[in-house]
Amino acid sequence: MLSSALRTPIVAAAHGRRAASSIALKYSNALYSAALAKSPQVLSKVQTELSTISKSIAETPELNTFISNPTLSAKDRVTGLASLYAKAEGPKKEPVSDVTKNLFAVLSENGRLNETQNVIQGFNELVAKYKGELEVTVTSAAPLPKDAAAKLETVLRQSQAAQHAKTLKVVNKVNPSLMGGIVVDFGDKSIDLSVSSRVNKLNNVLQESI
Repeated sequence: MLSSALRTPIVAAAHGRRAASSIALKYSNALYSAALAKSPQVLSKVQTELSTISKSIAETPELNTFISNPTLSAKDRVTGLASLYAKAEGPKKEPVSDVTKNLFAVLSENGRLNETQNVIQGFNELVAKYKGELEVTVTSAAPLPKDAAAKLETVLRQSQAAQHAKTLKVVNKVNPSLMGGIVVDFGDKSIDLSVSSRVNKLNNVLQESI
């Protein structure tokens, strides 16, 4: 199902981030449908495997280079995929699901391995929706203190979106370039309360005044 939906190469659109998101979402949807069609257990297994792969890519420079290099030969791609699957197997060496292998085979064939992290993110959002989970990502310039994180979570639980979800998961990501404040992302919504955003707005106003 996954391979038939995505075996045809996709032509890149002209707009950077939006095009990448559109492409990744197509793979995410096909992956989600293929995994759930087998069983909820397979869906959970695929999510676990992808979580391990995503973390390995972030922590292993060689794997990050592998998925970012579109000029690799077929032989090198096979070797790189074997390394990814080895990471996904974990210490218990559990066989990687056919759904996960099929995903990376198609990404490799279509020259879209560089979309891996975006595909995984989109897949996780679909699984969270299926399970009735709401994941809120709070990005801050430095890790949030425990008391601040607790207060923020309390406020978020009172939101309309959280009240419609079975569970709420708050993830704190760090981005020093924000300078201060926070950016809250959930679903297709984003609330930018960062200092850098305010500085950018001020710069825009100043430039328009000159």
